[in-house]
Amino acid sequence: METRDAIVIEAGDMLPEICGSNDENISVLEEILCTRIFSRGNELVLETGDGETREVFRKLLGEVAECVRGGRRPTADLIRAIHASIVGDDRETIQLLRDVSVNVPGSFTRIFPRGLAQARLIQTIRGSDMSFAVGPAGTGKTFLAVACALEEVASKRKRKLILTRPVVEAGESLGFLPGDLTQKLNPYLRPLYDAMEAIIPRETVARMQENGIIEISPLAYMRGRSLRDCVVILDEAQNTTREQMKMFLTRLGGDSRAIITGDVTQIDLPARKESGLIHAAGILKDIRGIEFVFFGAADVVRHPLVRKIIHAYECES
Repeated sequence: METRDAIVIEAGDMLPEICGSNDENISVLEEILCTRIFSRGNELVLETGDGETREVFRKLLGEVAECVRGGRRPTADLIRAIHASIVGDDRETIQLLRDVSVNVPGSFTRIFPRGLAQARLIQTIRGSDMSFAVGPAGTGKTFLAVACALEEVASKRKRKLILTRPVVEAGESLGFLPGDLTQKLNPYLRPLYDAMEAIIPRETVARMQENGIIEISPLAYMRGRSLRDCVVILDEAQNTTREQMKMFLTRLGGDSRAIITGDVTQIDLPARKESGLIHAAGILKDIRGIEFVFFGAADVVRHPLVRKIIHAYECES
């Protein structure tokens, strides 16, 4: 005889958010619980399962519903992270996934982590003067670093946001670029603009730059500076040399915070040059006050194909 366990969703308008677009979240729930799930009116029904599975189902739906009540759209990665925490009785992680968000004054929307690694990165950035986010493309490293930094500056907890990255071409020479210095550097720094403009209006970004609150600069221009009362982000750090990384890390002044992001699988340095990011991860990992958050292919939140592409390259190597 079949055992069915229905969860009644109190607010009927929450059900579409919980199910996701084209019921994609239902498919995730079926995958992790190994049983069929379907909607009936304002109910979600677990078709079969033992007592433990039904209890996990109830707890999981309760946490997902709580996310929706808080204005958050549940994603597949978030549902998997909540499920793993429930199964492992990891209440601290459940609380982290429930509570962590980034709220930039004047932004388009509040930013929620889309999985456990993103939640840990936000928590780490807020709790450390120097944070490293290391992992493949599409995991949201740069976006979350920029979001957390903008929150600090827009809330006036820090005086200034400085974004920098090494000017290294990805496997091809662009040759001569026309225009003044700003126009020449724009192709290299465009990803940082993209991240900011996804969070706050372009006009706000321009105004903050004019007022000196946001500064975007190539890494070569960091030498000799002492960066006080600011948040400084070094993006694409895998393309720094050992000397450049040391130079950057020693720019940190009083009451400042540094966030370093990079992907060690996409290094564009000459073959004989060691990546400053790999070197730093080896020698700084045990220093108190410096924290590392590592992402993997499972943490990719870009197009689903990106995760599969990264996994294929990992298998080949």
